[in-house]
Amino acid sequence: MTAAQVAGAERGMERGSGPAVRIGVLAPLSRPGWVEAGRHLLAGFELAVREVGDAGGVGGKPLELVVRDTAADPERASAAVEELARLGVASLAGEYHSVVARAVAARADALGLPYLCSSAVLDALTERPADRVARLAPAQSHGWRIYADFLLGAGHRDIAVAAQPSLYWATGIRILREHLAPRGGSVTELGTLDPAAVCDELAGHRATALLLLTGHPEPAVPIVTSVRRDPRLAETLIGAPAGQPEFASWAELLGPDGAAIPFLRYLPERLGPLGVRVGAALRERLGEAASFVAFEGYDTVTVLAEALRSPGGVSWEGVSAEGTRGRVAFSRTPGSGVWQWAGAPVQVVDRDPAEPGRFRVLHTG
Repeated sequence: MTAAQVAGAERGMERGSGPAVRIGVLAPLSRPGWVEAGRHLLAGFELAVREVGDAGGVGGKPLELVVRDTAADPERASAAVEELARLGVASLAGEYHSVVARAVAARADALGLPYLCSSAVLDALTERPADRVARLAPAQSHGWRIYADFLLGAGHRDIAVAAQPSLYWATGIRILREHLAPRGGSVTELGTLDPAAVCDELAGHRATALLLLTGHPEPAVPIVTSVRRDPRLAETLIGAPAGQPEFASWAELLGPDGAAIPFLRYLPERLGPLGVRVGAALRERLGEAASFVAFEGYDTVTVLAEALRSPGGVSWEGVSAEGTRGRVAFSRTPGSGVWQWAGAPVQVVDRDPAEPGRFRVLHTG
């Protein structure tokens, strides 16, 4: 998204009369960030801001989004937080990449600026308890344990992972290993991300599943293609717990090869009336089916508007708002220094091999 497009989006969010309540939005809108996730997140924000404005706004004032592109860069995100604070935003919201959200949370906490994290799941979002930081997405330890239970239930105990260096991926490996080991399972890190070498290493290993803890499209797509084409690995399950197959580009790049790859998705098995209506509106706005990230964006603004109506300023304790995926309220959970929505739904799903545009729910947590 160009600077002109961001400015246009900001102007387009102003509705009603009087000074707007400004929300600083952080999202990956350019490479190497996951642009598709950023676009869906922003679409959810924009739709919810429009609907909040149509319903009277916050104290009679419209909401305005002040959007900044993080490009998956923690330093760039921290600088954006500083700028948004100088601009006088009432709160920060958004972000998809966990390591970036961690930088945002740390800077927001230091500045005393409320931050509602939309999509990032890393448990240690802050190094210390931060009363002004809250999160909608489930903690990584919760979701990835559910994924590990799915693997065990499907008969996969010996797991191989192809992982890029990252705090997020390293944390995921630790969660899987700690959950699987007491149940007779194992997790082995492959020593390469070269697609052909991955296949050779897997062929000599007892693992029955390969998990892609990598970026998309590179190197995830070529690894999937190589594994699918290798007759030695015909029975090997490919998994992507971080959700790479959720977005349309996955199916476009991989076609049938991208099906039957289980991933985590944060939607209920059935959406209620609000979720159905919002899903239809998001599809029209996006030109494609809304991902769970778009719903997270919508719910972020809905919850934040409720928090901003509090007479004492933003406080996550006691906030309760009806979102697209259930009623959202925050609590303190063990191992997390932030306010957490503990009721976020978690599914393990994949794309149906018979119809890759359709998702199958394989497991719920």
